[in-house]
Order: sequence, then C-alpha cells, then structure tokens
Amino acid sequence: MEYVTFNNGVQMPVLGYGTYQTPPAITAVNVKKALDAGFRSIDTAQAYGNEAGVGQAIKDAGIARDQLFITSKANTDGYEETKQGIDASLRRFGGDYFDLMILHWPMPQSHESYRALEDAHQAGKIRAIGVSNFNAKQLDSLMADSTVKPVIDQIETHLYWQQQRMHAYLTQHDIIHESWAPLAETKGRELMNLPEIQALAAKYGVSGAQILIRFLTQQQIVTIPMSLNATHIASNFDTFGFKLTDDEMADLRQFDQHHGINGWPATMHEDRY
Repeated sequence: MEYVTFNNGVQMPVLGYGTYQTPPAITAVNVKKALDAGFRSIDTAQAYGNEAGVGQAIKDAGIARDQLFITSKANTDGYEETKQGIDASLRRFGGDYFDLMILHWPMPQSHESYRALEDAHQAGKIRAIGVSNFNAKQLDSLMADSTVKPVIDQIETHLYWQQQRMHAYLTQHDIIHESWAPLAETKGRELMNLPEIQALAAKYGVSGAQILIRFLTQQQIVTIPMSLNATHIASNFDTFGFKLTDDEMADLRQFDQHHGINGWPATMHEDRY
C-alpha cells in the first residue's frame, strides 16, 4: 500500500473501498470481501445508509480498529444538526471515532456544519476533517472562517475529468485530492475499452480498470473504487505491482474532457471558480 499524509500528519491509504450505492442489507458482506482482499480504508456516508454494515464487517473480519482507516460523510446542515449527526453516525458504526469525516457537499450553512466537525475533532471523535464537492472559491471561504484546515476534498475525478485545475489548487493549499467515481460509473466500460487503455493493460498484464486506478494513485490522488464482485474487488486492490511511465501518464492526459458524467454539482464546473 501507498499512503498520503494529511496537513495534520495523519496518514491515509491512497487506495480504499467505496460503498456508494451498496444496499445496507449487503454492505457487511461486501465490505468483508474488501477487507479480505487487503483493503484497509473504507468509505461510507450518512446518506448511504450503510454505516452500520461497515461496522459489522469490521467485527466479522476481526481486524484491529487501529489497522483500519474509516471515512464517513455528514450530509446535515448547520451546527447542531451536524453535531448530532456525527454522534448518530458513530452509534450506527459502533465505534468511538472516525479516521476522517467530511462534509458531503456544500450547503447553505456549511461553515456552521464544519464547526461541528472541528469540535468533534477537538473532542477526539474524528482524527481528520475535510470536505467533498467543494470548488476553490468555496474552500477559500471555508478556510477563511475556520480554525482547522480541511485535509482533503473528495471530488469527481477519472480519466474523462481529471480535475487538473482543482488538483493544482489543492496541491498549492496542502489539501489532499480524493476521487469519487474513479472508474467513471456509467462510462467505465467505455474507458476500459479505449485502445490506449487496452494497450497499457496488455503491456503490464493487468485489466483496464487497474490502469485507470493506477493513473490516479500515481498522482497521489486517493481513490476509492466500488464493486460487489469479489474478483473485481481483489483486482482493484492489486494495482501497485506496476508503474506507468511519465510518457504514458502524459499520453493519458489527452482524454480529459473537463466535465463530469452527470454535471453534478454545477458549482464544480470549471467555469464556476
């Protein structure tokens, strides 16, 4: 495994397992598959409704809590609602702390919500705090009105939307760039079948998905692919046995279309910040 180091010194695996759209009833089984495959970073959220399943999978796997990195996301709005939401998330998860808690997306009272994260961080309930789906202007505003700097921004990032502009901003401000939809969701099969991706897959003896994941993790972009297939889960984890050359990385830049799959959220469009 490779790691990124947050601006507060906490380390996070650069590759994790995502649980977006994983039904609560089967979350525990599938997260257990990921843990068995070697994943130690798991991403969940209040909005997913599966925090309890993540906690159950950890119990079933019998892995010490301090060997894991667990992320959840708050989709509440305002200080009190967010404060209560953090405690409710911990109860559902069945643990004393999260390694990372982020605001799921910008809301009217994001600054107040972030203060609840700051207080939970101070209380030891969260080891690191950050945001998701925040553009540069929104981050500037948040940082000017907070005392704890966000450690991460989780934004849609994949071969078709490489977020080069936001990546430069985040790097400049010592904030880690994290990808959601690293395999481009509905466009995933299309990306994997690109001749250039297939050629690299043949060269390195891996799958197209493994090339797409490695393209991101080589840039120190935290990546959280999601799958319910045990074979694909194991394959997604097995992406550190090769390294793309500088020329190959440069060649893959040509596929950047500078926009997302579904255009959400509109504030992330590159003409909005």
